This record gives sequence, C-alpha cells and structure tokens, in this order.
Amino acid sequence: MTDTPTVLFVCVHNAGRSQMAAGWLRHLAGDRVTVASGGSQPADEVNPVAAEAMREVGIDIVDQQPRRWTDEAFAAADVVVTMGCGDECPYVPGTRYVDWPLADPAGQPLEVVRGIRDDIAGRVRALLDDLGVERA
Repeated sequence: MTDTPTVLFVCVHNAGRSQMAAGWLRHLAGDRVTVASGGSQPADEVNPVAAEAMREVGIDIVDQQPRRWTDEAFAAADVVVTMGCGDECPYVPGTRYVDWPLADPAGQPLEVVRGIRDDIAGRVRALLDDLGVERA
C-alpha cells in the first residue's frame, strides 16, 4: 500500500451505497485517501433519496455520476469494498477485498436510507482506522 491508499467502492448501480461510501470517505479523509467507485450496471444518476440523506449530514453527492468500474480501477486499488455485486466483481490477486453486506437504498424511503447512511459512516470510520489514516 502507498502512503496515500486507494479505496474502490463497488456495487451494482453505483448510485446509492457506493456513492454514499465514497462521499463519506472523501469527507472524513480529505486528500489522505484516493477514492473511486463504480458499478457493474451503472444507473443514469445518483439515487436522489441517497443524495438527500447525505445532504442532511453536510455531504453533497448529487454531482457524482454513476459509472462502470474498470479493470484499471481494480488494479490501482489497495482496498476494494464490495456491496452486493457478488460474483460480478473482478478479482485482482494481491488486492485486499472487504465485503459490506448493506441493504440496497433503491426504492427505499428516506427513513430507511438514513439508517443505511449511518451504517456506512461507521464502516468508513472503521476502515480509516484500519488503514491508519487520520480523519479530517
């Protein structure tokens, strides 16, 4: 791992869970971590309910664009965090993989998405501690 670790968050649509996780990591780590995210079947836009839940805690993800993950993103990652992509996620030997079993916020009301958001926040904080990265 480099002095500035690279974390890749992946899920199916790259519109909810992975976008919220990337938002939290950018917010909590600043430039001390390189953050990327992607999906196997990217949506057209970030889930608006996920964006609203993040806005409530002062993190704006509405300008993020869901995108397909790339082999280059996997190769560059020190840590890949998977969230429901199952066997679709490529495997790169020597890369650390962590699976976060999180509910999908798609189609969920704001009250449910808030819980997912808060779960992700705790997991991102723990990941930063594990990486030895100081929080902003």
